[in-house]
Amino acid sequence: MSREILEKVDNENQLVTYNVIGGVLKETYQSFKFIVQAIPKDEGSLVRWTLIYEKLNVDVPDPNAMLQFGIDVTAEIDAYLIQEELEKKTIA
Repeated sequence: MSREILEKVDNENQLVTYNVIGGVLKETYQSFKFIVQAIPKDEGSLVRWTLIYEKLNVDVPDPNAMLQFGIDVTAEIDAYLIQEELEKKTIA
């Protein structure tokens, strides 16, 4: 759906920024960035997805599909990490 470059890694704040440089998103948005941040909690973390974009014109819709993409990716990572933790407990 898009080509992006890793623009920034901030280990202290557990944050990464991607800048979209091509693909479908560049056809409808002048600029588009994803910022993904893990915020530690007592157990696990919260994940904050921030989308920064500039529409090519007023008729371009808000990128709600990209928000859903963030939710789906986060859920997949969560399921993977839970499974990995269960497997570690089974081995021990």
